[in-house]
Amino acid sequence: MSTAERISFTGAVRERIGQVVVGQDVVVERALVALITGGHLLLQGVPGIGKTLLVNALASAVNLKFSRVQFTIDMLPADIIGSEILDQSSNEFRTHLGPLFTNLLLADEINRAAPKVQSALLEAMQERKVTIGNTTHVLPAPFLVIATQNPIEQSGTFELPEAQLDRFMLCHRLKYPTVNEEEAIVQQQLSLGLRREKDGAVPKTAFDMISDTACCKIDELTETMHQVLQVHVSDVFTRHCVELVRRTREHPHLEIGCSPRAALALVQASRARALIHDRDYVIPEDLFALAEDVILHRIRMTYEALAEGFSGTSALKEVLESVG
Repeated sequence: MSTAERISFTGAVRERIGQVVVGQDVVVERALVALITGGHLLLQGVPGIGKTLLVNALASAVNLKFSRVQFTIDMLPADIIGSEILDQSSNEFRTHLGPLFTNLLLADEINRAAPKVQSALLEAMQERKVTIGNTTHVLPAPFLVIATQNPIEQSGTFELPEAQLDRFMLCHRLKYPTVNEEEAIVQQQLSLGLRREKDGAVPKTAFDMISDTACCKIDELTETMHQVLQVHVSDVFTRHCVELVRRTREHPHLEIGCSPRAALALVQASRARALIHDRDYVIPEDLFALAEDVILHRIRMTYEALAEGFSGTSALKEVLESVG
């Protein structure tokens, strides 16, 4: 794939998403990073800022098989991975595959599911396969989990375990749109009109703006994923990533630092960001831009540090300054 073709893929996807989602340029970039590296993405943000809309637009732009699961407290692992069902006509068990067998899984409000459901995702997210009964099933390729989480409302929720958080390459915290962006969102809604359904009608939403025709094919995505692996990473950059991760384990305000998976995520995400910005090599800017999304969800503050008013963000800033 030439440079122009590579730009056309990432540019076309961003342009298609931009037709539906107003603003949120950073989170769109993070979604592309996850997509072209095969990593998983956790989106944290209050309701109503376009998390679900963004994921829907991304899936339709690349013609990915898409499944959405609304996580609830009464869900069972079989609700997402599938189960064996007795066929009474043949008196034999047949396998029913759950919504996990898709290219892009939107796990909506993932922290509302019980721990047994959380653990059911671990094998799928790490190994791209699940076990139903005595049979192991390989998940489709590509396979990507984008999960959403409301960081404010804690009623009826379960804290995500560290083992699962560590499997998300990135955790991005969405902010409210700017004044101009919010005005554009309102104007967009005012111009949508009605959607006719037989003799009735319902007001259109931004979801009605998502095109049914993809702008890119999966083979273009596959080729772009291959191009990510060709982006040059210097020994110095690798050393800085490893040093950054190791220093999180030594910081006095941190009870738990990052695992080696964080260094891998930093390098891979930096490669993808370089590609998106039309470079075939990584630079320190990639590391600093991605550090918060890669590191913060993998660390845990000590109780003493929290009581004194310190935060994960302040600890990460100190670590970055010591490395830089």
